[in-house]
Amino acid sequence: MDWTTRSAADLGRAIGAGEIDPVALTEAFLEAIDAHPHRDRIYARVTPDRARAEARAAAARAALGRRLSPLDGVPVSWKDLVDSAGVATEAGSALLKGRVPAEDGHVLRVASAMGLVCLGKTHMSELAFSGLGLNPVTATPPCVNNENAAPGGSSSGAAASVAFGLAAAAIGSDTGGSVRIPSAWNDLVGLKTTAGRLPLDGVVPLAERFDTIGPLCRTVEDTALMLAALEGRAAPDMRGLPPVKGRRFGVLKTIVEDDLREAPQAAYASVLDRLSAAGAILEPVEFPALEAPMGAAGLLYTAEAWAIWGARIEADAEVMFPRIRERFELGKACNAADYIRAWRNLDAVRAAWATRMAGYDAVLCPTAPNLPPDYDKLMQGGDYFVTENLLTLRNTRVGNLMGICAVTLPTGTPSCGVSLMGRAMGEDALLRLAGSVEALLG
Repeated sequence: MDWTTRSAADLGRAIGAGEIDPVALTEAFLEAIDAHPHRDRIYARVTPDRARAEARAAAARAALGRRLSPLDGVPVSWKDLVDSAGVATEAGSALLKGRVPAEDGHVLRVASAMGLVCLGKTHMSELAFSGLGLNPVTATPPCVNNENAAPGGSSSGAAASVAFGLAAAAIGSDTGGSVRIPSAWNDLVGLKTTAGRLPLDGVVPLAERFDTIGPLCRTVEDTALMLAALEGRAAPDMRGLPPVKGRRFGVLKTIVEDDLREAPQAAYASVLDRLSAAGAILEPVEFPALEAPMGAAGLLYTAEAWAIWGARIEADAEVMFPRIRERFELGKACNAADYIRAWRNLDAVRAAWATRMAGYDAVLCPTAPNLPPDYDKLMQGGDYFVTENLLTLRNTRVGNLMGICAVTLPTGTPSCGVSLMGRAMGEDALLRLAGSVEALLG
């Protein structure tokens, strides 16, 4: 059996049962990476020495019956904005070329202490500021369903590493949809965690009030186990998931169903039909208060991003992909009073959202309104890049603005995902529900 196609949870169970040696498993992934035609488009840097050392330690623990977690010995990839000691962490940008941290970032350090094996660092959108995954400065990974299309970003290589069988799971980041879009477009499960749940020490920032870390995986079970490993805690019990019958879902209508392309619309309608047929309670929800913060998203994001990166960009602007640089430069004109007013309004809308959605087990929407756009057409620039990028991130941005957790699941239609939005810090409950929906959707 090809180990590289199995779920992370299955691999972990096989290690615990003595059926798979972590060293042999790691070698299988390293060989798959080296043999893959898109290796250098997916991995920015492979770390075979670290991976082999961690795998040997995992094998020794397994032999003694002292495994550190259900994923002890399982090889995973890391987005190239999480610091890794002695290995370049450049966040997909020539602005950070040659940046080599002295220490692992917090989440990498914790996950390593839980026994996860680090295969290397994956490519990403430059400084994480695009949902398309397009990066001519370093590399643009392929989309598993269409290698001539954008892969989704900014955790583009993270998604590709799992979708192409070059990692059992991946760690990415999500500021406006950067875990969920590449997950949806590559038929994976992707979790946006609540801002503040996972420490960002040793993570290259984009907009720190929105930045989050989250896993991209083959299954909901893998996602739950990965979250537990990132937090250094016992894994949640994903057994005995209840059916969706009787569960209440809010079907968000405001903004997220506008301008849906044909395939995402049909896939979403199919999901709603299957949930309803299984006895779930679906209630349409209008939330007009969402319109103001969605309209102010450009201000909220670009002001903070420019405050963090503006001086660095102005000092070396020519090394950046112009489309990304232009997005940062929008923050130059932001007014401090407008920014503060926008945040005060956002806090009020978040409170109203929490009250309005309190009666639902989850709120539903299509993950992306569009399919992966054509790479060559995006590279031609113009309005197509701008409109596709903004449309791509529109629905996922709801979760970031509302300060909640959200998970995207494959629908069975290629590159079409459905999102379940939960409560702030409600990841465990959301993942148990997502597991039930995953079972229904097959």
